[in-house]
Amino acid sequence: MVGEQELKNELIEGRNAVLEALRAGRAMDKIYLAKGETDKTLGHIASKARSLGIVVVDCDRRKLDFMSQTHAHQGVIAVAAVRAYCTVEEILAAAQAAGEAPFLVVCDEISDPQNLGAIIRSAECAGAHGLVLPKRRSAGLTAVVDKASAGAAEHARIARVPNIPALLRELKDRGLWIYGTAASGSSLLWETDLTGPLALVIGSEGDGMGRLVSECCDFTVRLPMKGRIGSLNASAAAAITMYEVLRQRSGLR
Repeated sequence: MVGEQELKNELIEGRNAVLEALRAGRAMDKIYLAKGETDKTLGHIASKARSLGIVVVDCDRRKLDFMSQTHAHQGVIAVAAVRAYCTVEEILAAAQAAGEAPFLVVCDEISDPQNLGAIIRSAECAGAHGLVLPKRRSAGLTAVVDKASAGAAEHARIARVPNIPALLRELKDRGLWIYGTAASGSSLLWETDLTGPLALVIGSEGDGMGRLVSECCDFTVRLPMKGRIGSLNASAAAAITMYEVLRQRSGLR
């Protein structure tokens, strides 16, 4: 379990501190603002953050009080990111530069930072060209995720997009096949051809892929289950599936 102190180490609190961090180009995951505040500085922070693609969350002041380490947050707390996010274009360009069929991992609302860190670690080790996260309802590139990834988050290409279904449709238009992981998938993993350009979608821990995301998939794949439990942890299932992609692309039997 991640300690409270470890979580608090990622926070930047107070109007001037957050504004200066934005001006300095500090990588940020999210900025929390107190609801109903009309202060001009807070409005400027929100505007600048959104222009930089940073998620801004309006929340109750009691939540800020609970998060705060300094107890002087002045209505704003930023959660630092361990590094800046890249773009989907940069991920695709990396695949092209390597002369390889694109292999993207798309995380559909993975909210547990331990799970996301483990998925990033597996993706980096299995040779994925990059990962894509939704801007909202997802863990981000925080220090906790970086630690859970054993440092892989420092090296992996990770992008964020506002809409996962829209991204998947765009990737399909660019020639990628979309494979979703699901306990009720129509194709058995071992019998599925994963050698072409693809995006592998990993569903959330509790609910799996959302309906709109699932509808964008060309294929849904399932793992063989021999025990009495019907599914694996999201990060474990993701690791097995990613390594099957690597095995097939390496021409191994």
